[in-house]
Parts: sequence; structure tokens; C-alpha cells
Amino acid sequence: MDIDTPAPTASTSPLKVAVILGSNREGRFGPVVAEWFLDRAAGHPDIETDFIDVAESEAPSHRPGARLPDVAPRLAQADAFVVLTPEYNHSYPAPLKSLIDRHYAEWQAKPVAFVSYGGISGGLRAVEHLRQVFAELHAVSVRDTVSFHNAGALFDDRGRPKDPAPSDAAAKTMLDQLSWWGRALREARERHPYGA
Repeated sequence: MDIDTPAPTASTSPLKVAVILGSNREGRFGPVVAEWFLDRAAGHPDIETDFIDVAESEAPSHRPGARLPDVAPRLAQADAFVVLTPEYNHSYPAPLKSLIDRHYAEWQAKPVAFVSYGGISGGLRAVEHLRQVFAELHAVSVRDTVSFHNAGALFDDRGRPKDPAPSDAAAKTMLDQLSWWGRALREARERHPYGA
């Protein structure tokens, strides 16, 4: 770093975004959506991602309240979250619920955005349930989402959207909102810790 260049501050340092893939089913479509989304996020200025896959972060114990030791510090360090979720039986997957419920303070006063995928509803019912859960955890959900309806038919054999314009535009809008909320809430937490 040049001696004349000021050190990054909370308002100038990259926003740390934990991207959480919420499905662990065999044959899941989630990794395709995750790869697409991480590529979009990489192109957004001032965002740094940390990818958390529930399939690779299983709890070592099924005791109620057992926390995932590798995930907790990563969630705590995040300034914001993006949850990638399919829709199972009109809601979101059990492994995602388990991950969310095993943590509490890590979510507080931070924004969360959603990318959903599924059949005709595109996972939107799962997102509506998640909004209620995150509100209870004192997180702020951003309004706009990215939703893939009949997701399998929307991507080609290489995992790219056949018509990228609508999903790319939706991702940019969502990431812009997440970035605004992420910075605003990070600065607010630094001035006055949440719940203090």
C-alpha cells in the first residue's frame, strides 16, 4: 500500500457477503445456480463473497442447539447474506432451516437477499417463509429477489442461462440493494452495536 493511500475504512472496504447454498439433496440443481450467481457477484464492485454449502457443512452433532464450528465465524464476519434456495413442499429445505436455527447473533442487523429456483413458482414460496424467519432473527431482507421458474429448462448444458438478460438484470438490482443495506447497517453497527 502506498504511504499516501489511506487505509480502507468500513465505508470503503469491500462488503463481505456470505452466499449460502441451502440444499443438500443428491442430484440437486443448486450448484448450477450457485456458480451462475457467484459469477454475477464477482462482477459487482466492492463485493467479496464467501460460499457456504450446507452439504459440506453438516453438523457434527444432532443435539438441539449444536452450532456448526466452521460456519459460525464465517457468518459472524459477513456483512450481508445471499441465500440460494430451492422450494420443497411449498417451503425451504430442512438443512437450510437447521443452519439458520443453529445461529442467532450472527444474523442480527445484517441484510439478507434471496435467489430461488424450482418449478412453476420458482421458489418464491420458500423465500416468503425465509423472510419471516429472518425477521425474527433481526435481519433485514431486501425487497428484490432472483427467481428461476422451471429452472432446469432455463440453463444450457454448460450451466449458463439460455436467456441471460432477465436474470442478470435481476441479480444486479438485488446486489445493488444488498450493497446499500450492507454498508448502511455495517456503519450503524460500528457506531452503535446492535442490542447494546
